[in-house]
Amino acid sequence: MLPPRLQAQVRHLLSGVVRAAASPNEPLPGATVAVPALGIGTTTADDGSYSLRLPPGRHQVVASFIGYATQTRDVNLTRDQRLAFQLAEAGNELGEVVIEGSGSLEQKLQTTQMSVERLTAREARLLPALFGEVDILKTLQLKPGVQNGGEGTSGLFVRGGSADQNLVLLDDALVYNPSHLFGLFSVFNSDAVQSVDLYKGGFPAQYGGRLSSVVDVKMRPGNPEKFTTSGGLGLISSRLTLEGPIRKGKGAFLVSGRRTYFDIFTRQINRLNQDDPDYNPIPDYYFYDFNAKANYKLGSKDELFLTGYLGNDVFGFNSQGGFNFDFNWGNTVAALRWNHVFTPRLFLNTTASLTKYKYQIGNKLDQFGFNLSSDIRDLTLRSDLDYTPNERHALRFGVTATHHRFGTGRLQAGSQDGSVNFGSNITYYGTEAALYASDTYKPTEKLQLEYGLRLSGFQSGPDAYGGLEPRAAARYSLTPNVSLKGSYALMYQYVHLVTNTGASLPTDIWYPSRQSVRPQRSQQVAGGVSWLLGDGRYLLTNEVYYKWAQRQIDFKDGAQLFVNPELDSEFLFGKGWAYGNELYLEKKQGRTTGWVGYTLSWTKRQFPAQRGTNGINNGRPFYPTYDRRHNLTVVVLHQLNQRINLTGSFVFTSGAATTLPLGRFAFQDVVGAEPSAVPIYPERNTYRLAPYNRLDLGLVYKLKPIRTGGESDLTFSVYNAYNRRNPYFVYFDQVKDEATDQVLNYRARQVSLFPVIPSVTYNFKF
Repeated sequence: MLPPRLQAQVRHLLSGVVRAAASPNEPLPGATVAVPALGIGTTTADDGSYSLRLPPGRHQVVASFIGYATQTRDVNLTRDQRLAFQLAEAGNELGEVVIEGSGSLEQKLQTTQMSVERLTAREARLLPALFGEVDILKTLQLKPGVQNGGEGTSGLFVRGGSADQNLVLLDDALVYNPSHLFGLFSVFNSDAVQSVDLYKGGFPAQYGGRLSSVVDVKMRPGNPEKFTTSGGLGLISSRLTLEGPIRKGKGAFLVSGRRTYFDIFTRQINRLNQDDPDYNPIPDYYFYDFNAKANYKLGSKDELFLTGYLGNDVFGFNSQGGFNFDFNWGNTVAALRWNHVFTPRLFLNTTASLTKYKYQIGNKLDQFGFNLSSDIRDLTLRSDLDYTPNERHALRFGVTATHHRFGTGRLQAGSQDGSVNFGSNITYYGTEAALYASDTYKPTEKLQLEYGLRLSGFQSGPDAYGGLEPRAAARYSLTPNVSLKGSYALMYQYVHLVTNTGASLPTDIWYPSRQSVRPQRSQQVAGGVSWLLGDGRYLLTNEVYYKWAQRQIDFKDGAQLFVNPELDSEFLFGKGWAYGNELYLEKKQGRTTGWVGYTLSWTKRQFPAQRGTNGINNGRPFYPTYDRRHNLTVVVLHQLNQRINLTGSFVFTSGAATTLPLGRFAFQDVVGAEPSAVPIYPERNTYRLAPYNRLDLGLVYKLKPIRTGGESDLTFSVYNAYNRRNPYFVYFDQVKDEATDQVLNYRARQVSLFPVIPSVTYNFKF
């Protein structure tokens, strides 16, 4: 037997995997594995694996994960050993509200990462939803530091960044447009999603290419033990998911589909009124998406994962006067990942992916028509190596390369008889690559560091750009219940979204860094403190941040965005900065759970005179439309009994910044002609719309078990429960004298989008 002094120096490796009990092939990334008596713990990697260096002897090892019951295992460690965990769901799949175990809050307290939010699809399903359609991205808008773009939108504006500055990943594959229905819903079907991680700052070195946030979505791998069917029937859409084993113990699959049926009703209404010459047809609209995932074990150390997504929005209008208009857009994503385990401390993930986003408008009037489109297509190869040499270090290395094809303007036009025909095609190519390394280092029990460096570059034709992107984060435990945190990150963005917000329909063109269009860059510093309160039942965090960005992009007045080979000349370049304070209180134990978040923030942009223009706002700083001074969210989930769950969410934000005319002057260009009123505008966005506030309520009623052994529920939602008429936009009406028909003045009118909207959804699983 070794002497006590030498025995204390001996450490054995405890390693294993944390998976879901219901789906043993479903790893739980981000789960906590800890030995509380020693104050040692770690989180699982993307494949659910973990490793700890522990002294010999008997230990209690605790594994926990959001939405799953905490599991404690006893181990007598006399040598290197493997220990696997299979966590059971904390309640039933459809009606769960109570999230047991304090591991998730302790994990947030002890991890180095700050400015990170994790959301499971199980949590999102419980919250009230617009038209009953569960939306992962809209749920993220309820977190501090995340602003929505306006009534009903699912676009994210994170810590002063614009919507195109978010890196959205689906199983490591890029998604360019994460929205359906002009931004009202996200493309992520909650039935196919396992979890979502939102990074608002302190970005790990493996992420790059965007300035403001990372939204990392992981799909469920499917049930490897038995075939199951689940889905839902709602007011505007239905969904269906099938999953089961490919070969028991070897692999599983999941396929999930969703479709709206606006068009079924509108087509019938149009058909009934087709003989009325004064009838204006209702536009045709629907969207659909399809998700698929499969995994298969090639052996004890190798596993393949295949992910696919296809989604499309279709909008059409056919008038009785011969005017036809078609508009559609959508994403295609495919990813193949190979996971290889060299040792319990060293494993490799290699992913090849294809991403495509396409936007197309077609128009036909009598005998003449045109088709206008843009698209972007990416082919990406990335490889990530994780190595845990001991309990103090966790190393990660990786390389990624992407080949971009930008179709910035494709035009086909002509007459139906072929007498007039012309077209245009503007295509650019680019290559983006990055190399990174990072280390999570724990020098003492109280101090933990995470630091890394990313080298990125981009080339389009003869133009090339690149730079170093340092990342750093630190956590210091003042006491077992109080931690101080800080982070810094520098980010580059090499592709840019060209959007004309003044158009009647959105125009999405992705454009590369080339010629005079240099990559955007941002830096962010953040600091905060976290308190674990009430015997671990509550977590209170307070974070402050400051972000400054260079080479921000906007456009000249009257810029020609489509089919323009000199699009570089339409850009204006400026700078931006944002700063704020985020206060967050969260509870995840007991029959009543939820959170309260409050953000106080400022966002500004400045574009000086350039390219023969006065810049924007005559070169003076201005607030963008998504600047919000105050943002308050309250989310409550309460389990009334075993069959009834009550939910509610309240949102209050300051009004959006907007530009309205100060007044008007009469202008007469021809003597004797009727004078016209010309509006006089002040500086950009000097006015604020009325504050936005909304209360949503929900009830989940679990029905009696299905005879076949399945389960089902009815989900009732009331969106905008007290019928608040929140402003969508403001326009001005003429006020005329009834006798003379002379314009006396102008009156502001507010347009609101959604009144109170009740909905009901039937969910099932068998």
